[in-house]
Amino acid sequence: MNKPCSWFCKIFLAPIVKKLFIKEIRGRANLPERNFILVSNHQSYLDIIVDSYLCVPRRFHFIGQVDGFRGIMKGLIRFLYFISGVIPLDRRNKESRKKVISQAIEVLKKGDILIVYPEGKRSLNEEVQKGKLGVAGIFLKTGVPILPTGVKGTFELFPPKGRLKIKRIVRVNIGKLLYFEEEFKKAQNLNCDSVEHKEILRKITDKIMEEITNLFETI
Repeated sequence: MNKPCSWFCKIFLAPIVKKLFIKEIRGRANLPERNFILVSNHQSYLDIIVDSYLCVPRRFHFIGQVDGFRGIMKGLIRFLYFISGVIPLDRRNKESRKKVISQAIEVLKKGDILIVYPEGKRSLNEEVQKGKLGVAGIFLKTGVPILPTGVKGTFELFPPKGRLKIKRIVRVNIGKLLYFEEEFKKAQNLNCDSVEHKEILRKITDKIMEEITNLFETI
């Protein structure tokens, strides 16, 4: 999301989101002035609104899937993604996955914030799922630190295949930045297809998901 749109959301939409949904935010002091990769558990489409609330009025971008939509809705989603700065991802298309990584790296190098849901899809049972390796891959290409966040309450308000409810119950727990300095340094000398590189990706991913789970469970 560009700066003018982000300021618009900060001034006009953020107060509404707070009044309707946000009950508590812990760890606000952990939000850094520099850019970062925000990672969060994913239980509802409301997570997008909550995580945007944390980032406005700064420039930020989501990675958003398009393969779950059909027909007119798919075209509408692509248009909304375009105007709001969302990076579109077709999870079934290998070239799309490669393009997303390069675009994510580009926005981070510009100093923007990137918001990613490492589980890859919404949870169907409110539990935190196993993380995919994409976030770790982006980190190893940029060195931009990762900010883990736990969100609770969005599943109850708008679960997958459920109806939206309005209730001020959403709690957010923001963790501390993860730098993975040792893993980053080691990975720079490895081939991306090597077993050692893949082990580093999994190690970083598992640590990210451990942090997210702890933040979620302690809200």
